[in-house]
Amino acid sequence: MLLSSSTRRPLAVVTLGTSLALVLTGCANSETSGSSASSSATGGAQTLATEAPAAEGEGCTLEQYGVEEGLELSEMTVGFSQSEKEANPFRIAETQSMKDEAEAVGVKKLLVTNAQSQLSKQISDIQDMISQGAQALVIAPLNSTGLEPALEAAKAEGIPVIAIDRKLDGAEPCSDYLTFIGSNFVEQGERAAAQMIEATGGTGKVAILLGSSGNNVTTDRNDGFLKGIEGSELEVIAQQTGNFNRQEGQSVTEQFLQSNPDLTAIYAHNDEMALGAIVALKSAGKEPGQDVKVISIDGTRGAVQAVADGTINGVVESNPRFGPIAFDTLESFLSGEPIPDSLIISDKEFTPENAADEVANAY
Repeated sequence: MLLSSSTRRPLAVVTLGTSLALVLTGCANSETSGSSASSSATGGAQTLATEAPAAEGEGCTLEQYGVEEGLELSEMTVGFSQSEKEANPFRIAETQSMKDEAEAVGVKKLLVTNAQSQLSKQISDIQDMISQGAQALVIAPLNSTGLEPALEAAKAEGIPVIAIDRKLDGAEPCSDYLTFIGSNFVEQGERAAAQMIEATGGTGKVAILLGSSGNNVTTDRNDGFLKGIEGSELEVIAQQTGNFNRQEGQSVTEQFLQSNPDLTAIYAHNDEMALGAIVALKSAGKEPGQDVKVISIDGTRGAVQAVADGTINGVVESNPRFGPIAFDTLESFLSGEPIPDSLIISDKEFTPENAADEVANAY
């Protein structure tokens, strides 16, 4: 989603398909201008809205970050480091979005690696892309900490780094990396809590399928949910990691049911674990969505269909289509515009009322 030099303006609100909006936090100029539109196999229409939200400060510039002027995407090698095995729809859609947008905007060469859920491999992947001539990097961190060697290698070469999906805790924007693009995960948890209260009437015994440890997504989604159910009569009786994995979500749910046969609700930190939980519930002779309410986060097509079918009671979206925002941010930066510390997207929700109409828009 590129703007020509004659129409470029500071990043504003971005919409992908029908669902992804961008809100600036940190610092940037606030202006308005015309909009641009493109399309992608990963998400339908992608447009820039005409109004930018208010923001403060000057943002991070080429000079501050130490990047040479005059770079053009059409002449650049860009690296994308995926963190996890592409065994779930979120990662598949995320990687495809990056590939599609790189082609759409005319990047000279896109290097793509996959860490296969290994932190040491992600570090070496990033270092290898730097040695192969990467002049900019987009990273989907496996963990919120631990990538310091890779970030230091990029910083030494003056390579801008954009982090997507998971934050880099302890790292400084406009120094260790350029900016973060992702969702407000605490808010996602709070919205999941609201859906759980709606589904249960605010009472019952809840088990939580935690995401993987070591990243802010798990912590924030849990903190937001626990905060959101305060004042209700929902009781959290068990919490265990399922590592964002469907099979683990199933096995952990089986353990939940053995230890807590009176379980009435499950909150899953992602759809894959929720879908695994449904299998476990059915095997135990329980009707998911009825005997045990299920709420999750992501918005994969399988989960949205499950909401339409009544086996999941609600899903909070976490949109993975970062390609257009990442490349628009990168080109804005290369053109001399100041970039804010973070770009927080606003995700929608899938409910029994809208799920059937939204299945086709899910990933």
